[in-house]
Amino acid sequence: MRFSARAAGARRLFPHFEEDELDLQHSRSLILTRLLEDGDGADLAWLTAALPEAEIGEWFARHGGRQLSVRSRELWRVVFGREPGPVHPQARALWPL
Repeated sequence: MRFSARAAGARRLFPHFEEDELDLQHSRSLILTRLLEDGDGADLAWLTAALPEAEIGEWFARHGGRQLSVRSRELWRVVFGREPGPVHPQARALWPL
């Protein structure tokens, strides 16, 4: 499925990419990362219409630990009811100093 950043209202999240580079089949991890990290309600509504929640949750369980910030990981951990994928030990603290 072709991702339409304009249709999703999410063009602001992909400033260095041409729209034809953003395809859910080939850029799935990039799109999921940006929308789960910084997407608003409309972006997330588009995402859940484009992909089943179970598939998004599977991605989170495999890649969320490395791709998302601590704050986002905690939010999506609660939403999906699953643990994020592998997390680097230094990335575990919410406010590392």
